[in-house]
Amino acid sequence: MQATTASTTPIPGQYWQWRGHNIYYVRAGESQPQRPPLLLVHGFGASCDHWRKNIIGLCNEFEVWAIDLLGFGRSAKPKLEYSGNLWRDQLYDFITEMIGRKTVLAGNSLGGYASLCVAAQRPDAVAGLVLLNSAGPFSENQPSAEPEALQAQIEPPQQPDSLQKLLGDVVKWIFQQPLSQFILFQYVRQKKVIRQTLNKVYLDKSAITDQLVEEIYRPACDPGAFDVFSSVFKTLQGEKVDFLLKQLTCPLLLLWGEADPWMNARERSQKFRQYYPELTEHFLRAGHCPHDEVPEQVNPLLREWVVSLPS
Repeated sequence: MQATTASTTPIPGQYWQWRGHNIYYVRAGESQPQRPPLLLVHGFGASCDHWRKNIIGLCNEFEVWAIDLLGFGRSAKPKLEYSGNLWRDQLYDFITEMIGRKTVLAGNSLGGYASLCVAAQRPDAVAGLVLLNSAGPFSENQPSAEPEALQAQIEPPQQPDSLQKLLGDVVKWIFQQPLSQFILFQYVRQKKVIRQTLNKVYLDKSAITDQLVEEIYRPACDPGAFDVFSSVFKTLQGEKVDFLLKQLTCPLLLLWGEADPWMNARERSQKFRQYYPELTEHFLRAGHCPHDEVPEQVNPLLREWVVSLPS
């Protein structure tokens, strides 16, 4: 029996028009003059729903917003070139037009990378940055351009380095072909495959509910979902994380699920510290999505850090 308990009904949201596209967002809690608002940004394939436990846990003390990035969740899925720059501009415009004051951005995985782009390149909108197992390439030994969830599906078995590189290049070439992309898309969006992937990246399997699987599956059935999926194979890598960290000036909190199989948290932590030593960080017994897996730990850590920020 798969778990169906411990699910929380998502807070109803509404739509904002951005560049002619419907963007879905959720707002909870009242404005707090002495505390900055929070904007929560999901990872690849996820949505506002993935933050439901954090929105409910934090909205009594903060004004909390969550947004579906263009191409994901309940937001529009137009045929565009998706990139960190596109999502940076979306988040920046949302903060300036809808929230109306400096905001603490908190992002998981791909949403962490997009949030870092905003904080580094649009500092006038950001009061602080929280990264939870954030994605994004560093200049040296950079990972492949595909988001981690896709990479996990196509990664070849361990081989000697030269052979592994050759196989990896062949696999990437194959999945750059439109037919191969379509076949892969049909495969990875199946509910059973979504559940298998979650089982790989969640340490606490009881957090993998039917509701969570449905929340990831549902947007993958929307018109345009395949175009978004396909675009990640075509878009060039964005700005490197080390370059963005050199531009960053706001306070930075890192929350790591150290059981994440898609990234070596301790190793990435050292790289972040190399380029931004004044950060704060915590390591948690969780996988790739600590905000959803251990919200009872993430919410207090996030709260205490935001409250400690200079007003």
